[in-house]
Amino acid sequence: MNDQVIATLPLTRWQGDRGTYHLVCFIGDAAEELTMHARLHRLEFGRSRGFGSIKVTARIGETTWKTSVFPQNKQSEWILLVSKKVMRMENLSQGDIITVQVTSL
Repeated sequence: MNDQVIATLPLTRWQGDRGTYHLVCFIGDAAEELTMHARLHRLEFGRSRGFGSIKVTARIGETTWKTSVFPQNKQSEWILLVSKKVMRMENLSQGDIITVQVTSL
């Protein structure tokens, strides 16, 4: 993975058993870059992180935080959860199209 992946994505709401989550889903070229980074990490360290996740620094607007992205559908998609705090700070709501930058740690 390059040091960073930048994508413009819709903010999605997902209702789970334990609550409501807001997230963005990386697909296409961005997902391929994240998948490659995960594979290189596994080759280098001999194992993957919990749930196959990748540690990243995420940025939306002026808000930056440390988190992880998680693989879905055999790593063809990657999920970034967006907290309520970030949503309030950036005045976001479900369906907004946002530019997200993730940088591997």
